Amino acid sequence: MVAWRRLLAAFGSPARVLGAGRSALRECLGGRTALVDGILAAGEHPPRADLAWLQGGADRQALLLDLPGYPPRLAQIADPPLVLLVEGDVAALGAPQLAIVGSRNASPVGRETAFAMAASLAACGLVITSGLAEGVDGAAHRGALSGGGLTVAVLGTGPDRIYPRQHADLAGDIRRHGALVSEQPVGTPPRGFNFPRRNRIISGLSLGVLVVEAGIHSGSLITAHLAAEQGREVFAIPGGIHNPLARGCHALIRSGAKLVETVSDILDELPPLPGARVPATAPGAHPGEAHGNPVLACLGDSPVSVDVLVARTGLTVAEVSTMLLTLQMDGLVTALPGGLFGRHHGPPPAR
Repeated sequence: MVAWRRLLAAFGSPARVLGAGRSALRECLGGRTALVDGILAAGEHPPRADLAWLQGGADRQALLLDLPGYPPRLAQIADPPLVLLVEGDVAALGAPQLAIVGSRNASPVGRETAFAMAASLAACGLVITSGLAEGVDGAAHRGALSGGGLTVAVLGTGPDRIYPRQHADLAGDIRRHGALVSEQPVGTPPRGFNFPRRNRIISGLSLGVLVVEAGIHSGSLITAHLAAEQGREVFAIPGGIHNPLARGCHALIRSGAKLVETVSDILDELPPLPGARVPATAPGAHPGEAHGNPVLACLGDSPVSVDVLVARTGLTVAEVSTMLLTLQMDGLVTALPGGLFGRHHGPPPAR
């Protein structure tokens, strides 16, 4: 990155860098022969696949570091990408963003929490940024779209490769209401080592990172640690002590991440957003007592069985079962595998 900035300062534009002679490049770069050879080769053999992709749509752009249009927050990190290939609304990359990341194997409650948080934060004016992965990432993108906001997906593949494939339709929605971003050349397939590296872009674009459900060895913790190193805010949602997908979040909280129960917990730590408003019912709030249903009031954060609810409420099995059915119809409770029930943190079902 230092060499690139030196070249831009000396020659003024990427085209002039590629058109410079060997002696001028050597003088600028202090005799770094290998780098000079690479620049000369790039000038002689342009990336035809990338150029063809850029010409395939009016909403496709290549953003170069230190040139107009490059996201200013991302340019400030220690290792910014030299080039970003973007499809969609480039302006979204410069808007206030919050990254939401978490487990690919998130529980239903984790996905619902990510969805609800993203929807509310998007409605407050934040662009929601994530990595298009299964689980929390996909739920966060969908939540942002549901909240009428924009969302940015940072890919670990080339911009022409959507991974996982089942998110192709979601990627199309993101193109129309946000942006797809990649530092990888066109045609790059899914490679394991590229995904941790793209995490620095997710955090670098954002004002902060919210972690929703993450195991102790989750890749989401890499994003959180990168965010801390970049001077971004780090947020984490706690979970039940017996939930292995909560251990990563608990470790972050012990290390200084802010514990999040409501949207306000996040907004209070970020710069003021123009026209921001906090939803009347923020995700994370437990309306059991207000709802007047003793089963909901006794339903904690961790999924439980009917027998546990019978013991907590003192009601009969028939009474608890009837109330659970009503709560499911009201969109307040979700039936989970294994005969368990948990709070529904997403939007209520359409009637």
